[in-house]
Amino acid sequence: MVMGKAKLSKPLIFQSKLLCISLLYLITTLFVALYTSIYPTKCLFRSSPFDPIQTPFFSYPSSYGEHKYVIPTHRSSCSSPIYFSGTTSYLLLLLDYWMVLKEILQLCQNSSVSSHALRYMKGNSKNFGGNFSTQKRISYFDLLNDSVEVPCGFFKRFPVSDSDRMAMESCHGVVVVSAIFNDHDKIRQPKSLGSKTLDNVCFFMFVDDITLKGLDHHEVISRNSHEYSVGVWRIIEVSSKDLYDNPAMNGVIPKYLVHRLFPNSKFSIWVDAKLQLMVDPLILIHALVVSEKVDMAISKHPFFTHTMEEALATARWKKWKDVDGLRNQMETYCENGLQPWTPKKPYPSDVPDSALILRKHGLNNNLFSCLVFNELEAFNPRDQLPFAYVRDRMKPKLKLNMFEVEVFEQVALEYRHNLKKDGTAGAGGIPSSKRVSNDLYINSSCCSKCHDYLLEMWGESHN
Repeated sequence: MVMGKAKLSKPLIFQSKLLCISLLYLITTLFVALYTSIYPTKCLFRSSPFDPIQTPFFSYPSSYGEHKYVIPTHRSSCSSPIYFSGTTSYLLLLLDYWMVLKEILQLCQNSSVSSHALRYMKGNSKNFGGNFSTQKRISYFDLLNDSVEVPCGFFKRFPVSDSDRMAMESCHGVVVVSAIFNDHDKIRQPKSLGSKTLDNVCFFMFVDDITLKGLDHHEVISRNSHEYSVGVWRIIEVSSKDLYDNPAMNGVIPKYLVHRLFPNSKFSIWVDAKLQLMVDPLILIHALVVSEKVDMAISKHPFFTHTMEEALATARWKKWKDVDGLRNQMETYCENGLQPWTPKKPYPSDVPDSALILRKHGLNNNLFSCLVFNELEAFNPRDQLPFAYVRDRMKPKLKLNMFEVEVFEQVALEYRHNLKKDGTAGAGGIPSSKRVSNDLYINSSCCSKCHDYLLEMWGESHN
């Protein structure tokens, strides 16, 4: 009592900040635990790191239409939720980003790319990849010792400027890579980047002259500049006249030879230009690669499990018009050991959705990427077709995380490719929904080298 008045003091519970925080944490945790017990399949992928960047990275002209033609998804739940450090509270989520950032920076500083690098074959050729025979390509699948020189592209110069090449070589940590050839897609900015991500992650977009003309036409860039950037992306101009005639094959170079274009990077994320990344790349690398202790992370295909299913669809829907070439490719793979998927394989599928690929650069991943690139150059740029063939035959084995389709849909938005006036896709002129009569195998061709594969895939007797 003071001067006859009672002095009201705060209850003891509110006098300790630590106690208040602990109670808030407990309430939040109980709420989330109750929610997840009621809705156990709800995907809780962390997409908002601490202090996310809110300001737009780039203001696009209205004519560019970077957000047209988004493809809706029909999966409202996620059967494989991804947690970080096992936490479920927002308070600890605030720490997750910083923990991830610190751990990845330590991994980048403590690892040496040169200590586990492949030796790459050198030479001069009219062809970028060397154009090796089937048996020659197979001879590199089993890497007996690290003194063997592996063919991995670059038998002719990759046509980029010296300043761009220096910028690529100066990326020493995590690199995010994409490409647009033949003006096939729009440049889209990633979302939910943490406040320190741009200081520690490089973003590179490879484009050809046709794409640059489109960007210039819409005033997204100015051709008067010698270096281009659009938001977070550094734009790398590639002279496609010095590479492949097929724009899709030119896109395969940064997709599968990222470890050669960025020789000092430790981790990479390939993002098809049809995707918009919705989760911070550091968080993705940590959750899908580092925490899983793998060389590569890639989504399962939403529909197919067997390689032959993808090959049949490629021919039926004319995703690659040379059906005879497709048949020759599959015959070659069946003859040299390709088997249908079974539960006995240590992987959940033989067919990936390769629009998003996360890699830890090292011997296993680099060898796999080189071997896949050699197959793509030998046949066609449909990279789902050689995926299991290379993965299952190569030694040392690739440590692979094939994550669920629902996870893929949580971390990226997918858009349709640019549409031309005739209603076709931007590169290749392939109708988006027209079915063709050509088929890879009609009536299960009795004498094909893939006969046993087809019978096993369809669950029929070999006799």
